[in-house]
Amino acid sequence: MPGYLIHVGGIINCFHQTGIVTPTLVNPPRVKVNGSQQVLTTAELLVVAGCLFNVSGGPHPCVKVRVDAATRVKINGQPAAILTPAALCLAADQAPQGIPNSASNQKRVIAT
Repeated sequence: MPGYLIHVGGIINCFHQTGIVTPTLVNPPRVKVNGSQQVLTTAELLVVAGCLFNVSGGPHPCVKVRVDAATRVKINGQPAAILTPAALCLAADQAPQGIPNSASNQKRVIAT
């Protein structure tokens, strides 16, 4: 499924709008979009901090974002991370929490 390449800062919030998404970079910047934004690979983990979601009064926050891998585009041998409708915020128990907010992701480069 085609999707936009995800760059640092492309996904800014979890589904609940309170969690801030931060990538943990594994590799030095190799591929950039819009001149200065580093494209992420599937090796980089997208961590969520500050989600305040509760289930029945108990905390059940988003802790990470799962994105799809490009099948035809690789960076340093790793598949590029792409944003598709299948992207999900996940809780610590891997329960799906909703779709991440990607309002600031670049909209020029699509990969499959």
